[in-house]
Amino acid sequence: MRNLKNISFCLFPFAFCLGIAAAAAQQYPSRPIRLIVPQSAGGSTDVIARVVAQRMTETLGQTVIVDNRPGAGSLNGIEIVANAAPDGYTLLGVAASYTINPALHKKLPFDPIRDFAPITQLATLPHLLVVHPSVPVNSVKELIALAQAKPGALNYASSGIATSTHLAAELFMYMTRTSMVNVPYKGGAPAMVGMLSVQCQLNFATISTALPHVRSGKLRPLAVTTAKRSVAAPEFPTIAEAGVPGYEHASWVGLLATAKVPQAVITRLNAVAVKAAHAPDVKAALLKDGLEVTGTTPAEYAAIIKTEIAKWIKVAKAAGITAQ
Repeated sequence: MRNLKNISFCLFPFAFCLGIAAAAAQQYPSRPIRLIVPQSAGGSTDVIARVVAQRMTETLGQTVIVDNRPGAGSLNGIEIVANAAPDGYTLLGVAASYTINPALHKKLPFDPIRDFAPITQLATLPHLLVVHPSVPVNSVKELIALAQAKPGALNYASSGIATSTHLAAELFMYMTRTSMVNVPYKGGAPAMVGMLSVQCQLNFATISTALPHVRSGKLRPLAVTTAKRSVAAPEFPTIAEAGVPGYEHASWVGLLATAKVPQAVITRLNAVAVKAAHAPDVKAALLKDGLEVTGTTPAEYAAIIKTEIAKWIKVAKAAGITAQ
């Protein structure tokens, strides 16, 4: 009987702390929330963050303020959230580059896994492998055969060193044992100009950038980079089903909080953010730009981040890619 009393006495502080945490979560949020976007205004990450922030504001009854903090390849804004108080009032909206950074930098001012609490992946943006009509290929298999027969003869356009379009191509070459030359531009739009002027023969462009030129017949589509066919353009096969089993890549946008934010707060933020992203008008508006709403659980998003970090470290090492 004495042992039972001792156990009850020991458990009391734990239960008391849980009660305080639960009460705090019920009161959350009691003031405005800052959502840091470590990129400039106008990009996909910023657009999604603002749409979702507006809907979260309506549900939470507190303003979710988007605060753009670009610089140092997004590291500046990410570091702000890593060092914020773990109270759920400073959030982070990130792109897929978040999982690429560890592959490029030997030392980061934060740990992308230890210093953050995943909330949800909001949406994905497939890439579309396109070639100029002058290239004599009509399928992924034919492209691989040409690249293997003429190593280094094909140029591919990218939106810059270590960007998502660059890494999509490097993953493709890594998995197909081919060699092509990266021609980096300062963004996706200039890269597309390079394609149309035949400075480059192919591009792993985001589907929103590539589709208008595919529809007009200026570019030939081969396949999408995602594991499943794109909702925006289901007529195109995936690279995996077109000849490279296991290939998968997409740009994406997600929400994170500072590590050690109470789990009850993370659960609440997840529910509100997923609801916001899945609003019919939000889904429809994003799909017009090729963005597909996902809305994962925190655990699912954590698994995606860990898998992507490991993948890009392997690919970057094999390709000898470092931060510029």
